[in-house]
Amino acid sequence: MSVDQAFTRKLPKTELHAHLTGSISRERLHEIWQVRKDEHSDLDLEDPLLALPTGKVDYDIKKFFPLFTTYIYILVNTIPAITKTTISVLQDFVADGVCYLELRTTPRASPNISKDLYVSTVLDSIARYNGFQDQMSTYLILSIDRKNSSAEAMEVVDLAIQFKAKGVVGVDLCGNPFTSTDISKYRTAFAKAKAHGLGVTLHFAEVLASSSPTELRTLLDFQPDRLGHVICVDESIKEEIAQKGMALELCLSCNVHAGLTRGGFADHHVGKWIQRKDRGKVVLGTDDIGVFLSPLSNEYLLVAHHYDLSRETLLQLCEEASDAIFGPYEEKVRIKNKVAMLRQ
Repeated sequence: MSVDQAFTRKLPKTELHAHLTGSISRERLHEIWQVRKDEHSDLDLEDPLLALPTGKVDYDIKKFFPLFTTYIYILVNTIPAITKTTISVLQDFVADGVCYLELRTTPRASPNISKDLYVSTVLDSIARYNGFQDQMSTYLILSIDRKNSSAEAMEVVDLAIQFKAKGVVGVDLCGNPFTSTDISKYRTAFAKAKAHGLGVTLHFAEVLASSSPTELRTLLDFQPDRLGHVICVDESIKEEIAQKGMALELCLSCNVHAGLTRGGFADHHVGKWIQRKDRGKVVLGTDDIGVFLSPLSNEYLLVAHHYDLSRETLLQLCEEASDAIFGPYEEKVRIKNKVAMLRQ
């Protein structure tokens, strides 16, 4: 039986590479903007429906990051806005049939909001939403930005440790890949994260500028559990990744629309990784659904279409994703049981 959208929506999907702020829908941003505009008529921010036109997805990487630093972060910088957008993002993932989510965000301070308060607000929003539904379990990953100092990176790890009991399960390295930095300065921070039982995932080889042999070897020395994107890698790095069995978070639509990969969907490296026998887990991710407008069910539909994958192969990918989660073992069992039920 062929794969269609109805099937990929029913799949018990696991989302492990989704940025909170980048997952906010344009409609929800517009609502936040309208409230701010009503309160402050002199608000100097364009309507999100104009700043991010309906249907536009071709944001190349150099235009992508300014969307956040000069626009979205400024708009979503109050407790009500953070709460409203977090719950909205969770609702969207549930509507798409996601049953397990690890949402990631960079702790950021804004007027009257500390990094500590920001993280606790996101976690409280997750807990509040979880009280209304039992389809999807949500956990949080805190991100270190490439522009952070070593002290700021350690602050992120300390926050992750502080809030571990409330649902923080890992630490990420993200940020503009064109930001030049000595990546080794984060070694101690990630070592501390691992020592406290947190998962480690790294944005890895997104662009050539951040894919020197020195940087990639240094990142691998951090002993990550998962790697995101994995685009600009040579055969020796691929072999090492495969031998170590690291899970790969691969974001098809994001990479194609942002111009991170050459060619279209059919030429994306996710196909070769799926077909490879000696590899770790392959996990499909949306990255920033609010920008690239491709829900996780569509990512599964795209790989099925472009790489001629069967329903059974997609079910196997769902099982693989469950084995890569940072959450408790019981969550893996729950996801696998859902996969088994769909097989019947």
